[in-house]
Amino acid sequence: MQRTLVINVVGLTRNLIGEHTPNLQKLLGNSVDIKPMVPAVTCAVQATYLTGKTPAEHGIVANGWYFRDLNEVWLWRQSNRLIQAPKIWDIARAKDSSFTCANTFWWYAMATGADYTLTPRPLYCADGSKLPDCYTYPLEWREELSQELGPFPLFQFWGPATSIKSSAWIADAAISVELKKSPSLQLVYLPHLDYCLQKVGPQGDISKDLQEVDGLVGKLLDFFTARNCRVIVLSEYGIGAVDTPVHPNRILRQANLLAVKTDLGREYLETATSKAFAVADHQIAHVYIQDAELIPTVKALFEQQPGIARVLDAEGKRELGLDHERSGELVLLAEANAWFTYYYWLDDNKAPDFAPTVEIHRKPGYDPCELFFNPTLRFPMLRMAGKVLRKKLGFRYLMDVISIQPEQVKGSHGLALPGADSTPIFMSTEAHLVPSEPIAATDVCDLLLRHVFDE
Repeated sequence: MQRTLVINVVGLTRNLIGEHTPNLQKLLGNSVDIKPMVPAVTCAVQATYLTGKTPAEHGIVANGWYFRDLNEVWLWRQSNRLIQAPKIWDIARAKDSSFTCANTFWWYAMATGADYTLTPRPLYCADGSKLPDCYTYPLEWREELSQELGPFPLFQFWGPATSIKSSAWIADAAISVELKKSPSLQLVYLPHLDYCLQKVGPQGDISKDLQEVDGLVGKLLDFFTARNCRVIVLSEYGIGAVDTPVHPNRILRQANLLAVKTDLGREYLETATSKAFAVADHQIAHVYIQDAELIPTVKALFEQQPGIARVLDAEGKRELGLDHERSGELVLLAEANAWFTYYYWLDDNKAPDFAPTVEIHRKPGYDPCELFFNPTLRFPMLRMAGKVLRKKLGFRYLMDVISIQPEQVKGSHGLALPGADSTPIFMSTEAHLVPSEPIAATDVCDLLLRHVFDE
């Protein structure tokens, strides 16, 4: 076997590699485009890369979905058992039982068959507080890494304070894993570029961010190649420019198809009693419809809306590899310049209490506005510091500093669009293993295995 490192630089595309990225540029000659898949979102793409299967086969139809039996919308679940297909470590072990794999922050990293794993995992305390932390296996690595690198910087991983700090921590953790166990394959996730591109869009000034990410890639390249490892750099999707938020749940509500429950003057989505509701995820949205007879009505409703390019019914889902029971009865695809919010309230004064907070587990959809402070706050950092002080003094607090103005979002993804802004890339230190023609996302798993097992 040839020990191999895979660096997932989320959001990286060919047109971002240039004067600010000298380390990435070294690999550009050994590169090939990966044809974008639908949905081009983290959990679905990573599951496809690790199994060689489509969402219809592995069941990861988005970053989250409506769990019908439980009547819950959940995003960002962490159990690897949700992926309904053999993973790359299962396939590799069948070839060589001595194969080992470390998952360093790729998603679905808990309850996993990977030998070693690290993933973000806050501590949710009984008093309602949330403390930054991570989960590791072996379990003792969490304490060891915290002492070696400091606590995992969760609040720089996601939220309005996101920065290179979390990706730097992950890169250092990958080196620590290598020194501890030298796995056959290590999967490393560097998310920073993804988040800054969603904030400012592909035309924004991200030169500093590119330099920072490139510095981490260079550090990993130098360290792992010196230890005789092959190194792959790949991405999941590119970020396209957007300027049009679309609100499918508000459309359903105005058509008397979506129900809300009012508690203490604020509105909460009623999934069980709604005739239809949407789970938004960047530029796609799964629409769940309780009564099959209503499917044509809801399809016609969305086909009339600006910002929606296509409404996938059963035939459309089969065409794009999304025909799985976890998918909605309909799937919406946005226009290239549009994206979907989860918003269902019609008056911001009645928005749920979690709307202006970082709360990825309660919102019925992905919320990129969590990357922004509320622009109406004069001193958001001061307000946040005050909230932290209340927390430390043991008082109850609500970290309501997040924007609910979706027009601030400038970049998104999820579609299979052609173009340099949207096409993910595969690069390798091994020129002879890189195909000459663009590859499908389902081909990546085999290509990773070839790096481990081929000469």
